[in-house]
Amino acid sequence: MASSRVATGNDAYTGNVYVFEVPVRIWHWIHAIAITVLAITGYLIANPLPSVSGEASDSFLMGNIRLIHFSAAMVFAVGLFVRFYWAIVGNRYAHGLLIVPVWRGEFWKRLWHEVLMYSFLTRKVAKYRGHNPLAQLAMFIFNVLLGLFMVCTGFALYSQGTGAGSWADRWFGWVFVIEPSSQAVRMWHLLGMWLMVFFIIVHIYMVIRADFMARQNGISVMIDGIRRFKDDGPRDPQ
Repeated sequence: MASSRVATGNDAYTGNVYVFEVPVRIWHWIHAIAITVLAITGYLIANPLPSVSGEASDSFLMGNIRLIHFSAAMVFAVGLFVRFYWAIVGNRYAHGLLIVPVWRGEFWKRLWHEVLMYSFLTRKVAKYRGHNPLAQLAMFIFNVLLGLFMVCTGFALYSQGTGAGSWADRWFGWVFVIEPSSQAVRMWHLLGMWLMVFFIIVHIYMVIRADFMARQNGISVMIDGIRRFKDDGPRDPQ
């Protein structure tokens, strides 16, 4: 049984490891809440609720839904760029969001092993202090690339309401240079939302599965930041 001592950095696997710093954990939960709010309100914007009786100004239902969506979008965007900053100044585990070692053959070998493991095609479990290669690549694709895509297309659509010359138009109006059709941009943005929802479902599955089958904690590590190992078997040094 591993001791309760907290190890850091490149320390040996003689105890638990402090992996995710406070800013990373705060961002994770705020990011999760923002995505949930954005997905629900975004779906309602794409599929408006039936008209309600009475004077429209008395309810302003869809207007309030759009306001919540825009507010959550601001939180999502600011949080994402704060996380990018922390990926630079944070510890080695925070760097993994932006630095994915795709140039290493060992990375792809380990990633394929994770695919086999999560597909129940092998019982061998590799243990990692931070994210395993499959999770790291997924984080980069869905949180970095897709996150930036959602920010750019979302604020481009927002600029149509703020008008020409507004900050949204100046910063994100170039999206309509690439794709002049507002409806096409809206559909791409909606598709991005469904990809994000898909990622969240798979992410939750992988985390819960890790708690039961990977012999290391998957949920509590994002609460207190400490990676706990359930036995003394071989572990990956990353």
